[in-house]
Amino acid sequence: MTRANPLRGEALLEIGGAAHVLRPSFTALVAAEEELGPLFALVERAGAGQLRLSELAALFWHCLAPRSALTREAVGEAVMAQGLAACAVPLRVLLGQILKGSG
Repeated sequence: MTRANPLRGEALLEIGGAAHVLRPSFTALVAAEEELGPLFALVERAGAGQLRLSELAALFWHCLAPRSALTREAVGEAVMAQGLAACAVPLRVLLGQILKGSG
């Protein structure tokens, strides 16, 4: 069974009927920032309800660990299948980790 480690700011996302770990590592967040722009601005957009679906899927994609067997499209399809309300849970975990760090 796949489990997220809350002490590392990890969350789970169901993709294709299986749980996958979203791990906001330094490398993952740098890659996300390169694509999406400053992370603080991403957090602000999320807080204002202005986060785009493409940004959500991109953040999840970059934080997916490991992602070797999954396509980016599969992540986007998982977001659509679950809906934004369900995806708010792992998003909140990742955004919290971005703001607070690992303590």
